[in-house]
Amino acid sequence: MRLDQPVEYIKGVGPVRAALLKEAFEIETALDLLLQLPYRFIDKTQVTPIHLIKPDMQWVCVRGNIIYTDIVGQGRKRRFVAQIRDNTGVLELVWFQGVQWLEKYIRVGQEYLVYGKLNNFNGTVNLPHPEMESVEPGQGNYERLMPIYSTTEKLTKAGFDVNTRRKVIVDILRNLDDQARVDFLPEQILKKYNFISYYQCLVKAHFPRHIDESEEAKRRLIYSEFFVHQCRLILQKLYRKANVKGYAFQEVGMYFEQFYKDYLPFALTNAQKRVIKEIRRDMGSGFQTNRLIQGDVGSGKTVVALICALIASGNGFQSCIMAPLEILAQQHYRSIVKLTEGMGFRTALLTGSTKKKERTELMKGLASGEIHLLVGTHAITEDPVVFKQLGLAIIDEQHRFGVEQRAKLWKKSAPYPPHVLVMTATPIPRTLALSIYGDLDISIIDELPPGRKPIVTKHVTEFHRPEMLQFVRTEIAKGRQIFFVFPLIEENEKSDLENLEIGYDRLRAEFSPPEFFIAIVHGKMKADEKASEMKRFIDKKAHILVSTTVIEVGVDIPNATVMVIENADRFGLSQLHQLRGRVGRGADQSYCILMTGFRLTKDARTRINTMVSTNDGFKIAEVDMDLRGPGSLEGTRQSGKVDLKIAQLSTHLDIFNKANQDATAILEEDPKLEHPENSTFRRYLQEIYFKTQDWSNIG
Repeated sequence: MRLDQPVEYIKGVGPVRAALLKEAFEIETALDLLLQLPYRFIDKTQVTPIHLIKPDMQWVCVRGNIIYTDIVGQGRKRRFVAQIRDNTGVLELVWFQGVQWLEKYIRVGQEYLVYGKLNNFNGTVNLPHPEMESVEPGQGNYERLMPIYSTTEKLTKAGFDVNTRRKVIVDILRNLDDQARVDFLPEQILKKYNFISYYQCLVKAHFPRHIDESEEAKRRLIYSEFFVHQCRLILQKLYRKANVKGYAFQEVGMYFEQFYKDYLPFALTNAQKRVIKEIRRDMGSGFQTNRLIQGDVGSGKTVVALICALIASGNGFQSCIMAPLEILAQQHYRSIVKLTEGMGFRTALLTGSTKKKERTELMKGLASGEIHLLVGTHAITEDPVVFKQLGLAIIDEQHRFGVEQRAKLWKKSAPYPPHVLVMTATPIPRTLALSIYGDLDISIIDELPPGRKPIVTKHVTEFHRPEMLQFVRTEIAKGRQIFFVFPLIEENEKSDLENLEIGYDRLRAEFSPPEFFIAIVHGKMKADEKASEMKRFIDKKAHILVSTTVIEVGVDIPNATVMVIENADRFGLSQLHQLRGRVGRGADQSYCILMTGFRLTKDARTRINTMVSTNDGFKIAEVDMDLRGPGSLEGTRQSGKVDLKIAQLSTHLDIFNKANQDATAILEEDPKLEHPENSTFRRYLQEIYFKTQDWSNIG
């Protein structure tokens, strides 16, 4: 049997169970099934006589015959109860789910091995939802650990219970062909860590002689998964750099020179200059650029994007900037038009609300090449949008776009794909960036423009709300504007959060016309209503903007100096940081006020304290990953999921770092994996991952 054997063709599985395995756990092959490791083991040698069970025990294993079953209670309190008896006593078993199925499955008179966590209810002990394994007549004592796997009620009803799964896994391990038993890791890795073979690891991970043996095997499997994953990303980058042709932008061009000399209103930071040089080098290489630009809020990513578009125009090519939200696309458009006004560089805006007449004119300008830069939402990817010569695609906050949308965009350029820049304002820890963006080149803008003052962040409880409101009045008196952000849009009776509508009414009572004016923006408003309210605030016709997190990304109002976040303890750390970044855009001192109640959970207090203590987005991202794990950040990459079955960055960081270092070192020395000691690993990658890839040009 091969490791890539589809599970439906494995004895004991079949098409019905295979479909359920895929639905529940994305298991499609023999290897997928083997890599769904046991989440615990039952020590079958430690069978406890029932009369020795005490209420203070936790997990117990008993062996005996079922002497009684019944269904007790009605409706939601309905449960299935059974009694098991050995030669020392009787113990009650109870289930609150799957009652009808259990009635057929649990047989009176049958002997079972039962394992579970004791429950002590009013002085009486029972076993709720125990693991059950029938014992054949005459079967002796067990002498090994029994693996227990995550499952679903559907799988159990389909007959794929603990016993069946163990038998299937034993059958797979016994029947794997010789090639599957050969270790695929490079010889130097096997020697460096004195690894046992991959096949032996699979055996010991499922059927260990002791728990330590299982943990050791699991760590080796995790290393292998990280190593293969990192090699795949690095090889993809090497292949693209060597083979995917791109347009060569050899000149900086007149638009860049004109802008840099006469229109750039401030000096670029050293970080911006460094990133622009890196991008220029890429775009002049003759191969397609694929670069991630990481920059904290307010670091000047938009100016970098504009300069790259000016270079593209200087070489005769058009550019586009695709933003996830209409409000953000409008923001980009306004700031770019303002920066380039009078220099003959034409920028256009295309969103879902662009009127038909404007759209028709815009299409003509794109097709003729008169429009140099198109800013928009996913509307840019629609079929009627045709460029004369698209050479650069800039994707802002790429995690908001699906793979298909980006693929449509790249097809709008021929004969070569456009250069691609991905901008993100979500700081990503280096380790996570390597794990999910390892196939891209990464540039970091790690410096804020001169003159920007650090935002002062304060934690304020409800008791001090009057002082907070007085501070807001003082800032408005100075000519400043204020954001109030709420977590909810409308009343939710299950939640104690102060919602936007009530908050809006309370603020109107505190800040009423004609002295004060309040604008309101939230996700359920129509696009033109949102645009109208935002314009009031941008034009300084409103002193306060009440909003949900729709303003989280990209809204740039230099005159806004105070961000009040209501129920701040209910926001994620990354979201709090993004919201705070909406102020501090000008030269005036800005403030972020985190409003909460008096009681905070441990994690909420950590988030609040982190926000108060630092403005560094990368430090905040590290804390966020510690609190939530990397899954929340891994979601920022939709262009190719992080295909890890058992490895987890949050708990296996030490293993990841070793695997990443080893993968980098091996591919730097042997980028085509041509050395004899890497030949087995090369074949493995070809068969498992690169069946259609031409490896002849990698390196």
